[in-house]
Amino acid sequence: MTVMPNSLGARDVAYHLHPYTNAVKHEAEGPLVLTHGKGVYVYDENGKEYIEALAGLWCASLGFAEERLVEAAARQMRKLPYYPTFGHKASDVVIELAERLIKIAPVPMSHAFFCNSGSEANDTVVKMVWYYNNALGRPKKKKIIGRMRGYHGATVAAASMMGLPINQRDFDVPLPNNFLHTDCPHHYRNGLPGESEEDYATRLAGNLEKMILEHGADTIAAFIAEPVMGAGGVLPPPKTYFEKIQAVLRKHDILFVADEVICGFGRTGNMFGSQTYKLQPDIMTMAKALSAAYLPISAIMINEKVYKALRDNSGKIGTFGHGYTYSGHPVSAAVALETLKIYEERDIVSQVRRVSPALLNGLQRFADHPLVGEVRGVGLLAGVELVRNKKTKEPFDPTLGVGAFAGRIGEQSHGLLCRTVGDTFPFCPPLIINEAQIGDMLTRFARVLDDTYSWTKSQGLLAA
Repeated sequence: MTVMPNSLGARDVAYHLHPYTNAVKHEAEGPLVLTHGKGVYVYDENGKEYIEALAGLWCASLGFAEERLVEAAARQMRKLPYYPTFGHKASDVVIELAERLIKIAPVPMSHAFFCNSGSEANDTVVKMVWYYNNALGRPKKKKIIGRMRGYHGATVAAASMMGLPINQRDFDVPLPNNFLHTDCPHHYRNGLPGESEEDYATRLAGNLEKMILEHGADTIAAFIAEPVMGAGGVLPPPKTYFEKIQAVLRKHDILFVADEVICGFGRTGNMFGSQTYKLQPDIMTMAKALSAAYLPISAIMINEKVYKALRDNSGKIGTFGHGYTYSGHPVSAAVALETLKIYEERDIVSQVRRVSPALLNGLQRFADHPLVGEVRGVGLLAGVELVRNKKTKEPFDPTLGVGAFAGRIGEQSHGLLCRTVGDTFPFCPPLIINEAQIGDMLTRFARVLDDTYSWTKSQGLLAA
């Protein structure tokens, strides 16, 4: 990123501050400017239509024109546009939202705490976990284990828990001392020859326990995981993985944090990914589809064990000294509450279960394509990994930008919007998508694959 000259216009400033772009390419091209949306489609300033394969950033679950959410925001703006949740005060709509979240939690939860993004929620979890162990008189029990290729946000602490070097390089994260990273659970990439998913899961659980013992269980506070890794490449867990991981955590009295920021609210075919994979978390974080992305809001749910320790310690200190100006913002809370009502009224979980075979089975048709190494997914969350050599699984050199080319050609030539993850093309469309629209999306993707194959072939990038 270069220093911005004062002569840059608003459009250039918006571009220069945009993350995850190729600076050299976009210096000449500038940004794609979107002006409006309808359902699963968005439109640029020239009126060109695009289908949103990633729901914006894994979040626009109800598409781009849900009037009920607009009306909910307007009503709350007129009623009580803002009030903080500090000083033993809260707006009625925030209380109602907390109660509803506790009611639909996949495991018994006690209380909810609101933030403004998934990053803030996971950052707050770090502080809560440290506070929790101080409250219990365990000042050494502070280390948090994340996973390679896991993603938990962009704040300093959240970025320390993640395992994606591209989001850490030259930011001086992870922070030293308190953040560890165990194996990425991707059987296709990391399984040994002939190793079953179940045996692979056993090995990974053993590696986790070895790490815990090496550092000392009395120093390990928590383990954080997405039910399905999103930004790491859409990686569903191998069979029996979480069952074995959770057994290790229980054995060593380590809190389990489920990051439901992407998986929550129907995405995997259940209300939460924790239900899909039978997780028993002590703490859950959620954001994105909580408000269908219409306004910023996130939430942390904690169980009674964690809550009691936080409450009792705060009683000794005299306050729980943490919060944000916009924690539980009443307008965001009202939109989130209306979003949850829509999910219930329209039975969004059944909708996902009904249409997801069209996506997952449709993508499997590309498994024999010469560029495709693996097709993987669950519910309306899937990924197609592109490889240089199908037989050996050899990936492309990351510097070649094959995935980036696929994303760019999708945008420019085929009206398919999706931010590729390395050389994986992810799919996370709005939950309201229907079978016909899925067919439209896959037709466009087929053209993207063929164009990308032609390009890699012309550039001599494929294995001989």
